[in-house]
Amino acid sequence: MWRSCLRLRDGGRRLLNRPRGGLIASEGLWPSPPAPARAYAPPAERKRFYQNVGITQGEGGFEINLDHRKLRTPQAKLFTVPSEALAVAVATEWDSQQDTIKPYTMHLTTLCNTCLDNPTQRDQDQLIRAALKFLDTDTVCYRVEEPQTLVELQRNEWDPVIGWAERRYGVEISSSTSILGPSIPARTREVLGSHLASYNTWVLQGIEFVVTQLKSMVLTLGLIDLYLTVERAVLLSRLEEEYQIRKWGSIEWAHDYELRELRARTAAGALFVHLCSESSTVKHKRL
Repeated sequence: MWRSCLRLRDGGRRLLNRPRGGLIASEGLWPSPPAPARAYAPPAERKRFYQNVGITQGEGGFEINLDHRKLRTPQAKLFTVPSEALAVAVATEWDSQQDTIKPYTMHLTTLCNTCLDNPTQRDQDQLIRAALKFLDTDTVCYRVEEPQTLVELQRNEWDPVIGWAERRYGVEISSSTSILGPSIPARTREVLGSHLASYNTWVLQGIEFVVTQLKSMVLTLGLIDLYLTVERAVLLSRLEEEYQIRKWGSIEWAHDYELRELRARTAAGALFVHLCSESSTVKHKRL
């Protein structure tokens, strides 16, 4: 019986050098990853070194300024995002840092760095294939054979989500108790692949990020389409863990931390997807 586990993040290394004219997201907070890395991983904390955070619109999009100095990516590219709404959200991450900058809380900034630098040099097709691979090991498609209470819990909680996805996209998604996993029809992959192809690469990076958190393409689609809330999607992705916790009890700090962290990362990924799908500017409310 398979189990999905959350891993504690390893602390990252700080960049020793930065180019002139900008802050490298920020001042060496994000190291250049090794070639096999899928995305940037935030390193250790450091003291806050700026006072004010601002947003300006440039030729390539919206930029983030820390004390009138432009933010840059780990590869020294100008940190530019495609929409004002996303820029506001990223700026809020930086502005909300207190005396100490906690990069591991800045998921939107990390996702933007990944999109801008594209450290693994993946195109749209590769991002789509990476997301679709999760269908073979989708959380809601793997079922246990015992105990009966867990069998019924999975059926009652996961079957409605699968049913929604099948109706929404006109596909067939089966479940299985075999260790080999479910058999996903070729047409299902084609339909979902075509759906993903309608998104730009920024959105696809966000979708893959959410899929990685939930270990489920089905739950991710439900979340992105607003069929599921973040709390509900996370709960369904941890159904077996929550069952075991209710039965045997929890480790007071560990389980709480893992749950809150998973919610935060999933919420950030879903927000990133929606902000990258919005128009470029924010409509300011008239007073």
